[in-house]
Amino acid sequence: MDNLNEEFEEEHNQRMSWWREARFGMFIHWGLYSLPAGVWKGKNIPGIGEWIMYNAKIPAKEYEQLAKNFNPIKFNARKWVKVAKDAGMKYIVITAKHHDGFCMFDSEYTDYNIVKATPFKKDPLKELAEACKEEGIRLGFYYSQTIDWHHPNGMGNEWDYDVRKKDFTEYIREYVKPQLKELLTNYGQVAVIWFDIFTPTPELARELKEWVRSISPSTIISGRINPPLIHHGLYIRGFGDYIELGDNQIPETKIEDDWETPATLNDTWGYKSYDHNWKSPGRVIQLLVDITSKGGNYLLNVGPTAEGEIPEPSKKILEEVGRWMKVNGESIYGTQASPINVTQDMPYRITKKDRKLYLHVFGWPHYGELNVLGLKEDQKVTKAYFLVDKKELNFKRTDSSLILSIPEKPLDPIDTVIVLETA
Repeated sequence: MDNLNEEFEEEHNQRMSWWREARFGMFIHWGLYSLPAGVWKGKNIPGIGEWIMYNAKIPAKEYEQLAKNFNPIKFNARKWVKVAKDAGMKYIVITAKHHDGFCMFDSEYTDYNIVKATPFKKDPLKELAEACKEEGIRLGFYYSQTIDWHHPNGMGNEWDYDVRKKDFTEYIREYVKPQLKELLTNYGQVAVIWFDIFTPTPELARELKEWVRSISPSTIISGRINPPLIHHGLYIRGFGDYIELGDNQIPETKIEDDWETPATLNDTWGYKSYDHNWKSPGRVIQLLVDITSKGGNYLLNVGPTAEGEIPEPSKKILEEVGRWMKVNGESIYGTQASPINVTQDMPYRITKKDRKLYLHVFGWPHYGELNVLGLKEDQKVTKAYFLVDKKELNFKRTDSSLILSIPEKPLDPIDTVIVLETA
C-alpha cells in the first residue's frame, strides 16, 4: 500500500509541477450570455452575467435563439493569448460549456454549438489551442458537468423540465463523458479540465476522474469535481488534483495542499455591459501576492464581449499587472508559501523560493525601519536587498524579529519587494 501511495504521489507531483511554477492564470467566461450582457427584454437582470438564463428564467427554446445572432467577428485568439502572456499569466482556462449548455466547440453530440448553430461557423477553441501552443501558454477547459439548463437531463432547469423525469446518470455517461473525450482529444494537450458546482455523488465524481485519467493522464482535474469536502474546518483535495476555493475566496492562512482561487476583475464572470466595478491594478497585484504567499494559484477572469473582444478596462488592468510582473515575477513564479506566520493585519506578505524569502511590503513604515516578525533562530539572514535594483539594505537581528533599515519612501507604492537571502 505504501508503494502504491508513493506511486500515486509521484504521478500527482509530475502533473502538478508546471501548475505550481505558474501561480497566475487567466480564466475566460465567454458564451451566448455575452450577447444580452446582463439585459433581457429591456430590463437589467440582477446577478452575474453568465447566469442570466437562470436568473430571468428564460425558456430554453427562447434562449436558443441567441445563437442566431452570435457572430464574434472580432475574435482573435492571438490577441487574447498576448493579453494573458503580457500580464504574466502562464495558463488559460476557457468555458467550453457553461451552465446554459451552449458548447463553444464543435461537438458531435449536439447541434447546440458555436460551429453548427451560429453564423460564426468556426471553432474558437481550436484557434485558441494553436495560439497558446505558439506562445508557450498552457490551455485548459472549463466544463459544467452538473448544471445544464438546456439539456433535459442536466441539473438546474426546473422551469422547462420535470425534475422527476431527469436521468442525471444517463446525462453524465451519454453526454458529459463523450464531450469530455472530444475536448481531451481534439485540441492537443489539455492542461486542465475545470469542473464546476460539484458532481452530486462521490461515485459519479470518481467515474469522471477515472474517465479523464484514462484519456489524458497528465491533465489536471479541478477540485470542484467533488461533492463539497471540508473536514473539521480543513479543505480536502478529494478526487481533484487540487483544492478549488469559492469564487473570490482567499483563506486567512496558508493551506497545506495545492489550491487555487478563481476570481473576477469586476463583479461578474460573463460580460455584463453595466458592471463597471473594476478592481485597480494595485489591488490585483496585492491579491496575487496574498494568494501566492499562502501557497495558492490565482485564476483571474476576463469576460469577452459577444463580438469577441476582451473589454478595454480588463486589458488596461492586466497591462499594469504585467509591468509589475516583468520586474517582480521572480518573487511569484515557482515560489512556496511563507514559512513564517504572517497575519492579515501585517503590512507585508512573504513568498519563498530555495534560500530566498521575498518580502512584499504593502504598507511602508514612515520611520525608517521595517520590523519582520517570526523568523526562526535557524533562519539566518545573510543579505537583504531590493529586488528591482539589487540595492542592499542594512539590518539587525533581535530575538524575535529582523529589523531592516529602509528609505523614507517605497520604491513601489503598491508592493516593494525586498529579498532576504538565508543561510
